[in-house]
Amino acid sequence: MTVATTSRSLGELTSAEVATLLGPRSILCLPIGSIEQHGPHLPLNTDVVLAEEFTRRIMARWGAAYDLWQLPTVAVSLAREHEWAPGTLSLSMQTVAAMLRELARAIARATPTRNLAVINGHGGNRGVLEAVALDLRADFGLNACILHPAAWLVEEQAGFPDIHGGRNETSLMLAAAPHLVRVGQIAGLTTPSDPARARAAILDPAVTWAWTSEEKALADRGVIGEPGGASPELGERLFERVVAKAEGVFKLLLERETLARHSG
Repeated sequence: MTVATTSRSLGELTSAEVATLLGPRSILCLPIGSIEQHGPHLPLNTDVVLAEEFTRRIMARWGAAYDLWQLPTVAVSLAREHEWAPGTLSLSMQTVAAMLRELARAIARATPTRNLAVINGHGGNRGVLEAVALDLRADFGLNACILHPAAWLVEEQAGFPDIHGGRNETSLMLAAAPHLVRVGQIAGLTTPSDPARARAAILDPAVTWAWTSEEKALADRGVIGEPGGASPELGERLFERVVAKAEGVFKLLLERETLARHSG
């Protein structure tokens, strides 16, 4: 459906416009971030800024083609691994799951679509989002998927793995909100000596550890990675990679909606 305005924000529509502009094939996009420490050089709201920027760019590129509509951002989520640091706000896993279930209930009641794409800006949300996605389908009839943009940006590196507040995240922030990056703080960061230990504790798919970003073997002042190589140019390339890959997700989401409707 075409929209008379440039905005595709659900919150900027009137109630009557929701009924006329949205349809069964519309896709709701939910940015979810986190308020948590990101070292001395990035702000607490980094994951919120990036979730919203990923969503904004995705909407600008694919909004009309796939009838995308942006939901209000969920800014506080699950960040227990960063609770040691002042300013980190974390809900419990149970509260995050309950909140998402209530949002799904509201979406099913208040909109004509059952298609939902969550744009996740915080890696620590992955486990709870994957589990709740099954609830959203089984209990509320939503055809949901979770986009984890950071996973599209992982590259094999010989040095320390880029996990939190490192080169990629800092580059994205330099591209999206350079005024929030404390560039002068980057030079004072040091990198732990054993990258294999960080890979084993955080990235090994065969074993899950209850790690935190306070551990000296993994992080320096909460940073797990090497932000010294960050640049706004790299950030723009990373954003473009995510936006390009998102189209395939929306195609598959609509295919799955069609299959579910025909098999029901």
